[in-house]
Amino acid sequence: MDSPSPRWDNAQLPAMPAIAATAAPLLSAHRLAFARNDERVFGPLDFSVDRGETLLVEGDNGSGKTTLLRVLAGMLPPGEGECRFDGEPSTRDNRNGRALLLGHRSGMNESLSAGENLAFLSGLYGARAGTTVGSALAAVGIDAWIDEPLRNLSAGQKKRVGLARLLLLPGHLWLLDEPYANLDRHGIELVNALIAEHCARGGAALVTSHGAVRFADPDARHIHLTA
Repeated sequence: MDSPSPRWDNAQLPAMPAIAATAAPLLSAHRLAFARNDERVFGPLDFSVDRGETLLVEGDNGSGKTTLLRVLAGMLPPGEGECRFDGEPSTRDNRNGRALLLGHRSGMNESLSAGENLAFLSGLYGARAGTTVGSALAAVGIDAWIDEPLRNLSAGQKKRVGLARLLLLPGHLWLLDEPYANLDRHGIELVNALIAEHCARGGAALVTSHGAVRFADPDARHIHLTA
């Protein structure tokens, strides 16, 4: 479970610039499918995500939710079909600065502190204007552990460091794989507030869930994957 942390409110969220809109959807997928050992994992799927929109990807364990997000993030090649960013075929270059994945694992160095990890990543990819490592960690209630090695943090604290990474790095599309896992009620409320703020600035989010947590946005569209 998530450890106790300071209460937060919207005033603590770092101010971030709006994201410019274009005519094409931020992300679109056409006949997108993936197979492993000749066995279909998901698809074919057709969907699009516009700026300001949240898309909830639902399905039981084994239905391909994580695999879908990894394909969209460019970590796995699609078996069939294609996805596009701003109407252009997805490539490594045009995904940079557009897509950020928050997965089950932190994807960070467990021997380094939260602050060191975020400073290294912002050195590689840049940071949002007006956002610092300290302000991002403070916004998710984890700044007290800024110098603690990641391996010493609880699962919930590591999840908050991952959320701070979303706030710090540039990224129009958030790919959130079970973002409520290992979080208490306040952490779940925080995730919903961060998604709402991101979409209000013109970003978009794909959020996976197996249905255990009620998603806050009643207007979110749904994709349901079957195993």
